[in-house]
Amino acid sequence: MAAVTPRVIVALDVPSFVQARALVERLGDDCDFYKVGSELFTAAGPRIVEWLRGRGSDVFLDLKFHDIPNTVRGAARSAAALGARLLTVHASGGRAMMEAAVEGAGDRCAVFAVTVLTSLDASALGDVFGRDVPDVLAEVLRLSGVARAAGVAGVVCSGHEAAAVRERYGDALSLLVPGIRLRGGASHDQHRVVTPRDAARAGASYLVLGRAVTNAPDPRAALSAVHDELRERRGPLGTT
Repeated sequence: MAAVTPRVIVALDVPSFVQARALVERLGDDCDFYKVGSELFTAAGPRIVEWLRGRGSDVFLDLKFHDIPNTVRGAARSAAALGARLLTVHASGGRAMMEAAVEGAGDRCAVFAVTVLTSLDASALGDVFGRDVPDVLAEVLRLSGVARAAGVAGVVCSGHEAAAVRERYGDALSLLVPGIRLRGGASHDQHRVVTPRDAARAGASYLVLGRAVTNAPDPRAALSAVHDELRERRGPLGTT
């Protein structure tokens, strides 16, 4: 598979506007795309999105909507009005819910469907559904098919499944890959993690970097290392 150049998103997984602003200012011009998730949005609200947009940064609003279609349609409309570039919904919410999200977001904001969280393995996935799940990949591919039929822009999956999703659905779905770790870095509470280069070679369109960058002694140097690794992009998948 030909290598692609994914866009890097840094996750602002911090509990306050002040901490988010400090991290953004520390990274400076090295990052122009940020993820705002449940923790920060609950603490800071729309203000953080507006501040990021005001400084020229793109925003991935990662709130993983999962509700009745009408509620999700309205939430997606509000996210787009805030200026979010990307937003997430759970694919397990069903086709009608995802279609409502796409309708609400309109042309201003791309909807991505979360397939299987990177914190889940096959055993945990079976617990969620209360039944045997063949494997994580099978569930990711199944949910990706539902998401594609709903007309979303892309799906969220781990780097372990990205190549298979890309092979099956081609350019019909963009791929957003979280759980990115630098070579030799800790996996923390995520089970299905990959390096930036492996995710890129698997066909990722976007990479989300969290603790690998934000918990580093020097976040700017860690982000630079990510970009360096993406520029390498040589050797077979899985090698260093």
